[in-house]
Amino acid sequence: MSAGHYAPVKRFGDVVLSALALVLSAPIQLIVACLLVTTQGRPVLFRQTRPGLAEREFTLVKFRTMREPVYEKEPDALRITRTGRFLRETSLDELPTFYNVLVGHMSIVGPRPLLPEYLPLYTKDQRRRHDVRPGITGIAQLAGRNSVPWERRLELDVEYVERMSVLLDASIAVRTLHFVIRRRGVAEPGHATSSRFDEGPRTHA
Repeated sequence: MSAGHYAPVKRFGDVVLSALALVLSAPIQLIVACLLVTTQGRPVLFRQTRPGLAEREFTLVKFRTMREPVYEKEPDALRITRTGRFLRETSLDELPTFYNVLVGHMSIVGPRPLLPEYLPLYTKDQRRRHDVRPGITGIAQLAGRNSVPWERRLELDVEYVERMSVLLDASIAVRTLHFVIRRRGVAEPGHATSSRFDEGPRTHA
């Protein structure tokens, strides 16, 4: 099946699966929300602008896992709460993101949505990651999630765009569940999530 023919099939699957995920996870999300209110206070949800398909911006929604910074540029590792660390390790913080999938901002499988300020830093080839909807999980996450170097992560994103298919998506989804259960490769040493793309050296083409 060509990418053009697969796109509507993929979107239909995203709608069905994200709706199912939101319904089935509703009790868990309620428990998490109550836990966050008790341990961190409000707001419960974290919202941030991210570029999606064709670099169009949308608001990403997740459970909040960090407190407000005490000083400018305070490291994430110091801001993340004990509850937040558990949510990230188990990927429970991602459950509200299925809403983004349901409304069409994202897909279940695809390149992870990154920060808007990274857009000018991409090479022409790296920008191809925005030829498809961003995803909750993708090839780069299977290679080690946030522990994968940036250059390699973006290469894998482009590889997904070139190889996108129903079999690849199914394989990524199943393997992601395995990774989540094992809590493997959640973060780089010294970082609550991963280093910023604009913090390290990059190779430009």
